[in-house]
Amino acid sequence: MTTLARLFNPKSIAIIGASASPGKAGYEAVKALANFPGKVYPINPKADEILGHKAYPSLEAIGQPVDLALLAIPAAACVGALQDGAKAKLGAALIVSGGFGESGEEGLKLQNDILKICHDNNIRLLGPNTSGFLRPAVGASVCFVPGIDKIAAGDIAVVAQSGGVNLTVAFLIHHLGLGVSLSVGLGNAVDVDAADVIEFLADDPATKAIALHLEGIADGRKLFNAISKATLKKPVVAITIGRADVGAFAQSHTGNLAGSYDLKISALKQAGAVVVDSTHELADAVSALARRRLTPKANPGIALLTGQAGPALLILDQLKSQHVEMPDLSDATVKKIAEHLPPLTYIKNPVDTGRPSPAFAEILQIINQDPAIDATITYAIAEAAAIDPVDVFTKAQGVVKQPLIFGTQGLPEEIDPTLKALNNLGVPAFASPERAARAVIALVNDAKYAHRRSRYGKSETAKPKAALKVDIGNALDEHQGKTLLNEYGFKTPHSAACWTRAEAQVAFSKFRPPLVVKVLDGTITHKSDVGGVHLKISNEEQFNKALDAIDAIESSNKKRGYFVEEMASSGVDLIIGGLQDPVFGPTVLLGLGGTEAEAIKDVCTRLAPLDIVDAEEMIESLRGKALLDGWRGAPAKDKKALAQALVSVSRLLCEHPEIKELDINPVRALPNGVLALDALVVL
Repeated sequence: MTTLARLFNPKSIAIIGASASPGKAGYEAVKALANFPGKVYPINPKADEILGHKAYPSLEAIGQPVDLALLAIPAAACVGALQDGAKAKLGAALIVSGGFGESGEEGLKLQNDILKICHDNNIRLLGPNTSGFLRPAVGASVCFVPGIDKIAAGDIAVVAQSGGVNLTVAFLIHHLGLGVSLSVGLGNAVDVDAADVIEFLADDPATKAIALHLEGIADGRKLFNAISKATLKKPVVAITIGRADVGAFAQSHTGNLAGSYDLKISALKQAGAVVVDSTHELADAVSALARRRLTPKANPGIALLTGQAGPALLILDQLKSQHVEMPDLSDATVKKIAEHLPPLTYIKNPVDTGRPSPAFAEILQIINQDPAIDATITYAIAEAAAIDPVDVFTKAQGVVKQPLIFGTQGLPEEIDPTLKALNNLGVPAFASPERAARAVIALVNDAKYAHRRSRYGKSETAKPKAALKVDIGNALDEHQGKTLLNEYGFKTPHSAACWTRAEAQVAFSKFRPPLVVKVLDGTITHKSDVGGVHLKISNEEQFNKALDAIDAIESSNKKRGYFVEEMASSGVDLIIGGLQDPVFGPTVLLGLGGTEAEAIKDVCTRLAPLDIVDAEEMIESLRGKALLDGWRGAPAKDKKALAQALVSVSRLLCEHPEIKELDINPVRALPNGVLALDALVVL
């Protein structure tokens, strides 16, 4: 398909369904283009002129190609309008009306019809069911919502699945005294989707940062790749919904553990996006990142300068809870600051001046010369007699190299002009300690993600191998599963697949007790649930009882056997899983607890293929990672081997796309290596 230039940088715009009646969408759409420097063509067969623009009965009647057409007409009329547009060499279309795929089978057919027309004629389609977009720099307010044209041009882009969220975030950015480079609601996104727009914005010189709102995702891998490429050039801040979604039923533990919301959040972060929880936080974070990104670093150091202790504690609590590094200032820095403050002032970090001080500018300069500091957050209640924040930061901006963030509160008539002035000065400024803190957290997370990306090696492109097959059911039996894992470097305990009791007795005589005896049957996915797992077998009587219990299990599989295996030494049990997610594709999961993982719910996910850096980060993100580091005198476990196991599972999933779900549960982490104690491979 063609690029989005004719959609978002149009030189001519037609409004199909233009109206001379105030209040109607077709009227508001024409009115919103009052400042558009290009050609405006109202399309209305019953009108000669609308708001000073000559009206035409159809696109074809214009007599020359049109870059963009806004369709403010009923859904059923859109097919004919687009057919007319195809004849007129239309470049892009925007459909504001609903009644398409979201409305049922008939609407879906209509949606497919308009999509085919657009694809066959290289017409890029925004919507349907969209409120449109705002592109102030080119004077294009292609939207029927009153007031949207009052938002100024700026360097922040808003890309939202919902038109309402798009407008909400754009207005919040406007309230900060800033503007937008593009503000777009995607609607049904049958053609132009979030990934397409992000790809366009990544190379847009007018855009410094991107705010992204998501609901459902049709092609997760396309979106992941677009964000991954964009964040190498500019920050992306995202918000999404779905906390209550528990995911569809799945056969494996991995399917139940990898909920769609958690996977979506994990994928966004892995791609380098900063994820936030509210539209206010989205606007604040993206505005801060548009002003300036921190230098990529594993743990950026943040300093806090405050005129009041209470708000500083709130800021400190927010930062510390998100693992933001707050290093002590050096002795030399403390000594210099002390020259500007009364005795007994706390000046290690945070620096508390007791009340807003005229010395703020000098102290900011001193703090930012400290080698451990990468940015400084300042908070002060508005006191015009004590401090002029605009003057302080204007002086500091000339000499301070690191980013500065400001928080305040006071009467609206006092602080609103200050906040807007500072934001335009390049100092992110917010009307509460918490908002300032969350903006800093966004800056820090962006720097951490960028640093992580800088450590990546080159992932080998996986080539699919011969597909795995089973004779009955849809899963490999444990012996087949572990044999497959062995091919990918996994170690497993000594074992034997036995198809008769006699073979099982031979294995019992050769192996070192204690043993585990399991039912060997690919149609039984959870063996312990049917009494198919027997542990700590140390004598022949226990062994025979285990075989008898397995014989009593009902199964439709005629080829059923016994899996005899030596028990592993004690260690830390985990689950390593994988699945072919319908949205994001091959996905790897790591969780603590082994067979109790679903109860503990200490899990993380990443999209495959994994780099070793991804794998190490997964391990470090576990809440219970201390268990791997030598808990209560126990020897530390081999995290290097565990990371390599995650990379191996990633490669397995990419080379065998027929694997729908994979459980290695438990994986036992030992001081030297890891062992796969069970394996479920669902095809």
